[in-house]
Amino acid sequence: MSISAILTGTGRSVPEKVLTNADLEKIVDTSDEWITTRTGIKERRIAAEHETLSTFASEAGRQALEAAGVAPEDVGLLVLATVTPDMPIPATACKIQEDLGCVNACAFDLAAGCSGFIYAQSVAKQFLLSGRCQHALVIGAELLSKYVDWTDRSTCVIFADGAGAVLLSAGSPPRGVLASAMHSDGSMVDFISMPGGGTLHPPSQKMIDERLHFIKMKGNETFKMAVRSIDEVCREVLDQAGLTPADVDWFIPHQANERIISAVGKRLGMNDDRCYINIDRYGNTSSGSIPIALDEVVREGKIKEGQIVLMAAFGAGLTWAASVARW
Repeated sequence: MSISAILTGTGRSVPEKVLTNADLEKIVDTSDEWITTRTGIKERRIAAEHETLSTFASEAGRQALEAAGVAPEDVGLLVLATVTPDMPIPATACKIQEDLGCVNACAFDLAAGCSGFIYAQSVAKQFLLSGRCQHALVIGAELLSKYVDWTDRSTCVIFADGAGAVLLSAGSPPRGVLASAMHSDGSMVDFISMPGGGTLHPPSQKMIDERLHFIKMKGNETFKMAVRSIDEVCREVLDQAGLTPADVDWFIPHQANERIISAVGKRLGMNDDRCYINIDRYGNTSSGSIPIALDEVVREGKIKEGQIVLMAAFGAGLTWAASVARW
């Protein structure tokens, strides 16, 4: 009997604090008009000083389990997609395993930038299809505000905090993840990076003085690569599944930039009714953006059984990935 990886539950958790464009005008040389025109962002959520990544990741995971009606001890795999862990060692996924009581799950972190959630979903799918486990919890979460240079208007107006989660369960077709694809190009590692804190530039006063512990981004170069790559990988997974863009009921892209989303949507022929955008309210939460958006759509009752959902992302690495599922 063939097995499929079915999305059985979703969840999301974001900080209470809202940072608006008007707030940013007071701390950096920018304006609401400048930010909105270039990114589509009006406000974003920012974690409090005492809050950590696992604060939100664990809550999103808890909601996904409850939505699916699956007990924590029945989860066999827990994958956390993030580039902003609680600490370098150990994997934050292990802290989340403890928080949720997923005592039988192997747990690990996965770093693929903003593409992390799709990467993690693809890994979890293979665990289910191989029979290694029946339920896999996939979480995408970031606390990017902890790594933002608040004097750099090219990045501080974009990045934000939040977590989203999906429970994948072994089931029977036609429901489930129909196809997925992942790509990377290491020749562009410097397009989006945080140079300090690793073995290249270990923690030191010199590293801090040179501000290497903050996120750096080449915006224009990244924009050009993102539009083409997302368009291509979306067509790749649709072709694998024997579908066309016209078959997609919901397109849920990574919320990086409204102009990127609109450009990709135009290439794919996706009108506004099928392309979900919430970047205006959340900003760019990297690997958290797709599962946060997916949970919103699900809990609002917009996705119906049997509908086709296309998800795609592009991020640091450079990485890009997509998946298509039948709900």
